[in-house]
This record gives sequence, structure tokens and C-alpha cells, in this order.
Amino acid sequence: MTVPDRIERQIELAHRPEAVWAALTTAEGLGGWFGSEADVDLRPGGEAHVRWGDEHSATLWIQVVEPPSRFAYTWAIYGLPESDPRRTYVEFTLVPDGDGTRLTVVETGFAQLPDELKATYDGNVSGWRKELGELVDYLDAA
Repeated sequence: MTVPDRIERQIELAHRPEAVWAALTTAEGLGGWFGSEADVDLRPGGEAHVRWGDEHSATLWIQVVEPPSRFAYTWAIYGLPESDPRRTYVEFTLVPDGDGTRLTVVETGFAQLPDELKATYDGNVSGWRKELGELVDYLDAA
């Protein structure tokens, strides 16, 4: 079975785009919902480093910064060696919706994986579901 290429999630948030943007693009925001700690060089070509305790970390290579409507990065694919150049592309699109925001997250690039790494795709499918729930909790608590 071939690995699907795309994960797409859409969520309605009861928060203005500026608040959602800050949660997605600042060290405090990313460290508050996506990881336990982060640092961000917010510019195309910049990097963000997200850590989950001492156990796991990820580098996000920032591709697009269009405040407060579009943010994108690439990141390494879990299950491949760190030196492997293949990455997935993650894009967040924020659209004002009344007093809130419609957030769409699309991650692409999984079709380049061998079939034996389909579990990586499946992990990201469930991961985005969990992470977006944590984003809602983070924004609601702010």
C-alpha cells in the first residue's frame, strides 16, 4: 500500500487570528502547546527548535511568514536518519471567522516515504489531532 501524501485538518477557534498567530509563531506559544520549550527565528530561512523535555526535539526550517494569515515550515520525517534530506512541508492558514479564526493545517510530502514507513504517516495523522486539541487548550487558558 502506498503512503498517502497529505494530512489536512481544519478547526474553528474562538480566538482572533493575532492570538492564534502568536501561538503558532512565538517561542512562548510553540513551547506552550506544541512542545515544552521552543526558540524561534521567525523569518523565511530561519529555524525554530522545539523540545519535549529532554527526550525529543525537532527543528522547523521556516519557509513562509505572512502575518497573521500564513506560516509554513519543513521538518524531518520521523523514522528516517537525521542526515536524510527528505522532509515534510507543514502550512498553517488562518482566516478570520467572525470573532474567531478558521485554522487549516496541511502537511504534505509523505508519498516520498517507502511503504514500511507508513506508520510515520499514521503517527502524524493522530499527532495533529492531539496537537490541535492542545492548541485549543493553550488558547483557552491564555
